[in-house]
Amino acid sequence: MKKKILVVGSLNMDMRIRVKEIPKVGETLLGDNPTYALGGKGSNQAGAAGKLGGNVAMLGYVGDDEFGQEQRRKLHENQVDVSAIGISKEDPTGTAVIYVNDAGNNSIVVIPGANNDCTKEYIEACDVQLEECDYVLIQMEIPVEAITYTVKKAKELGKTVILNPAPAPDFISDDILQNIDYITPNEIEVGTLTGCDISTVEGIKQGAKKLLNRGVRNVLVTMGEKGCLLINKSRSKHYPARIVKAVDTTAAGDCFNGAFVVALSEGKSEKEAVFFANASSSIAVTRSGALQSVPTRLETEEVLRNWNPEKEEEQDVEKRVC
Repeated sequence: MKKKILVVGSLNMDMRIRVKEIPKVGETLLGDNPTYALGGKGSNQAGAAGKLGGNVAMLGYVGDDEFGQEQRRKLHENQVDVSAIGISKEDPTGTAVIYVNDAGNNSIVVIPGANNDCTKEYIEACDVQLEECDYVLIQMEIPVEAITYTVKKAKELGKTVILNPAPAPDFISDDILQNIDYITPNEIEVGTLTGCDISTVEGIKQGAKKLLNRGVRNVLVTMGEKGCLLINKSRSKHYPARIVKAVDTTAAGDCFNGAFVVALSEGKSEKEAVFFANASSSIAVTRSGALQSVPTRLETEEVLRNWNPEKEEEQDVEKRVC
């Protein structure tokens, strides 16, 4: 029987704009007609986990508006329990403006809106959801007091806690880090969180060690086409990526996190969970959008049947990180 996953985080409506290049400070560029899609790191990760076959519930807040109704409907379609999602009577559903360039890279501005109503008091009122789950997946687009309470309460209850530290703050308190089983930053986020030079593998490892020394049990650094590093106090392991032509990397990290927790919830090993997450996110980056880019379970399993990373000769990671 699948163990239960609880995702705590943001729910947004994304406005996506195609541009030739990401605008520089003071620069005005022409973009294509904007498109709208459901987003927010919490919603994306919950939707990805549900779409990939996880037993998932979501905590967060939306506005009492059309965007909020669409968020709940779409998550429900992707097999996510939305019964405890709060509805704000005062604040609109959060929004995000996303610029995507021709290379598939992105730059994002987030307006929190109703996400600010995802408070400690709201999470306290949802303790039954924390008690019933086995895994908690959380990000950093909701108030820090809610994050702190969630991870501490989850550990008190013996849950496995995964923190995707995005958007990465300059500082995360030990009250949060000491309750984290897996933290899943990308390279840039490692640098932001630790101040380490992330231009080399050694620099990334030094950053990971700083997080381990502050109480995190495992650091899983995602590095796009360079794969990922899983580091704890006993070992450091590089896992290769499946190389594809990226179209839009907007939801790559969200897909990875959702897939990773689904695999763990099914009893897969860390290695199997990373391979599953790498395979799933490698499909997502070949498509535009956020949740709509996440593959189905069947699509991910098909990739794993045809791509065996265990037999793939690992490239020298020092040469792949630049």
